[in-house]
Amino acid sequence: MNKTIFLVDMQSFYASIEKAYHPEWKAQPIIVSGDPKKRSGIILAACPIAKKFGVQTTEPLWQAKQKCPQAITVQPHMQLYVHLSCLITSILEQYTNQVEVFSIDEQFLDMTHMLRQQTPFEVATAIQQEIMEATGIYARIGIAPNKLLAKMACDAFAKKNTSGIFHLNFHNLQDKMWPLPVQTLFHVGSRMKKHLEAMGIQTIGQLANFPLYRLKKRWGINGIVLWQLANGIDESPVAPETHENQKAIGHNMTLPYDYAKQEEIRIVLLELCEEVGRRIRKHHYMGQTISLSMRCGDFKHATGINRQISLFNATDDGQEIYEAALYLFNLHWDFMPIRRIGVSVSNLQSSETRQLSLFNTSKNKEKLNQVLDQLHDTYGPTAVFHAASLTTAGQVHERAHKMGGHYK
Repeated sequence: MNKTIFLVDMQSFYASIEKAYHPEWKAQPIIVSGDPKKRSGIILAACPIAKKFGVQTTEPLWQAKQKCPQAITVQPHMQLYVHLSCLITSILEQYTNQVEVFSIDEQFLDMTHMLRQQTPFEVATAIQQEIMEATGIYARIGIAPNKLLAKMACDAFAKKNTSGIFHLNFHNLQDKMWPLPVQTLFHVGSRMKKHLEAMGIQTIGQLANFPLYRLKKRWGINGIVLWQLANGIDESPVAPETHENQKAIGHNMTLPYDYAKQEEIRIVLLELCEEVGRRIRKHHYMGQTISLSMRCGDFKHATGINRQISLFNATDDGQEIYEAALYLFNLHWDFMPIRRIGVSVSNLQSSETRQLSLFNTSKNKEKLNQVLDQLHDTYGPTAVFHAASLTTAGQVHERAHKMGGHYK
């Protein structure tokens, strides 16, 4: 069966996050590194402007500052980066349940059964827009029939074209991938490059057409793997179980208009928390840390919050998640109109380890949630909902007709 695999990659992830949270730096070169006062450490990320000056990741900070002395150096905010990575995962999980976290800024999606009436390019464009609206980060997307070619499509082509999207398949493999230098092939490092060039192999195409028995004789099973990679052969599946013990489960949405009234925001916040509760229960998790993210409507002057609170006991109950998120909202909202809002739960643990108490009604809540989940699974997301969702602020019915925040 022909598959459709996406690799979604965030451009200069750490640096892009810093720019999203500091719009005044939009036209400035930004590098994320160690303490700028000590001139120590290595470059963790550099924005495209800084890269034009020759700044590269993993090089020493002092060396990067020689190339681009005007660059603004920022210390990393890893908790924020991880939070936004989890937020992006939750966005992608609205498009497919087959999401594999490859790294903090790269994720594979198996979209084989999820395209419906849309083309892969149309869905990829929707994903780009969704991530940009939620985080201010530009995503590049490689599309292919397997993970290897999706990675190559992203790294070799999508990162270099204007759309940030490229579809690589067995029809254009020879024209597009084979002419590339052999070192651009995934898993071919500098040492292997030297070995291959010594054998007269300069391009991926030459490796693909090199006698397999000679590669096998030289490197054994690794020689076979090299030949398969050059020919675009990869049977590895997208494996969501690689992040079964994922750090967070969440849900977010772009609102149809800027919500400026507290009562409107509370309604959509409740809907989000109930959905997050259902997702956690579906994966048999409970979580102890509740995170709230909001972004104001004025994207050019972006403000918002990213705050979290840890509960005394882990929960999978939407109402308890809502109470924690509402506390964060009341404490940190700056009264600016909200365009984007998200809730996530982290510090996850198996629901089988649920702590029992003589002084609460958790067992009754558990039974009630089981019934509600059965109703939603059987009759759809609008089977049961809070009466507040009938107001103009409610989004339950609107979301029921969408996939990944977009109409099906």
